[in-house]
Amino acid sequence: MPNTEPQHLRVLIANERRDRLELLANVVIGLGHDVIAREIYVKEVGSATAREQPDVALVGLGESSTHALELISEIVREASCPVIAILHADDPKYVHEAAKRGVFAYIIDGTPEELQSAIDITLQRFAEYQSLQGAFGRRALIEQAKGILMARHSINAERAFEMLRDHSQHNGRKLSDIAVAVVESHLLLLPPQPQPHTPPAQQHAVSG
Repeated sequence: MPNTEPQHLRVLIANERRDRLELLANVVIGLGHDVIAREIYVKEVGSATAREQPDVALVGLGESSTHALELISEIVREASCPVIAILHADDPKYVHEAAKRGVFAYIIDGTPEELQSAIDITLQRFAEYQSLQGAFGRRALIEQAKGILMARHSINAERAFEMLRDHSQHNGRKLSDIAVAVVESHLLLLPPQPQPHTPPAQQHAVSG
């Protein structure tokens, strides 16, 4: 998100320690952002993330690194946003474990300005990552569509790509959109899968 204008973000913060949670919330609010969720419990943070869909999540390290890592895992599983780990001191082992669970960045306690800089850099890297993932996804779709055309028309990969490209140009649609249409039409034309036979005794158990 390369933008010179300050962004007004919706931020989720999580920490097992209530005092640190409130301190971080005050800093985030002071930077002009909304704190849309403050979570302590692992069992609640995933549903809060899915419900609120924050722009960024900040997870502080409280008393237990295990608790903090579990918070990170739950947020990453539900979030379509980057997660930043907040530390009070350098802890390479914790940073390594947090990275394995999907954090995009970490910051050791500093000034509000340093936190804002970390958020800005992380959001930009996350946007670049999503763009790259999208490019890989589009490429995979095109390859899948080519394979379908090759099998259906007994042609080689080059000719299959030409068919996709020509259709794209003639209809004024993106190549990836044409590939999606080919793949979806192929899936619709597949024969239905036979349903497994359920013995009468089992049928009675399910219905009764």
